[in-house]
Amino acid sequence: MTDDSYSTPTDDAQVNPDVRDLGDIPAIEVITRCIVMLMSSAAEKLGLAEGSSPDDVDLDEARKLITALAGLFDASRRDLGLHANPIRDGVKGLQAAFREASAYPDEPGEGPGEKLV
Repeated sequence: MTDDSYSTPTDDAQVNPDVRDLGDIPAIEVITRCIVMLMSSAAEKLGLAEGSSPDDVDLDEARKLITALAGLFDASRRDLGLHANPIRDGVKGLQAAFREASAYPDEPGEGPGEKLV
């Protein structure tokens, strides 16, 4: 009798040729993908996504995401090359949107990630 509950692991690249091994991806690509993900998630938590409603706004979550984004940007700024300025502008735009969405805005320089960017 064989046990069919055990299956051998398969290489994701064999199953889905679009999947790449993280070891094959340049570090700057991983960093920029993380930045895009953090920016997108923060924008959604701020209610900036298309079709968002006021019920979708979660400033506590947005604060965490923007702070993480600012930290990642600050740590990788030198490596981002010509992409650094547009990313910085995006971070600052999210910080401004956070301030605008806040009923009681933080003091200047005290908002999410403002000390980092």
